[in-house]
Amino acid sequence: MLVPLDMLQAGEWAEVEEVTGQPGWVGRLAELGIRQGCRVQVLQPGATCLLNVAGCKLCLRGGECSQILVRPVTL
Repeated sequence: MLVPLDMLQAGEWAEVEEVTGQPGWVGRLAELGIRQGCRVQVLQPGATCLLNVAGCKLCLRGGECSQILVRPVTL
């Protein structure tokens, strides 16, 4: 089941399935490590979403998280 990243709660892990939006935006997220197949953990949900991406913390605004479709995973 695919859901927008902003639907996950703190501590949840997910695998990125799709990033939508302008090509520049999609490319920038890929440079930061958010691309299809990567795993992310939500550290802090909300209007300013804090993520763990490959051991690094990344902060995104709430609307941006809705453009990242993920599949929740259990570790």
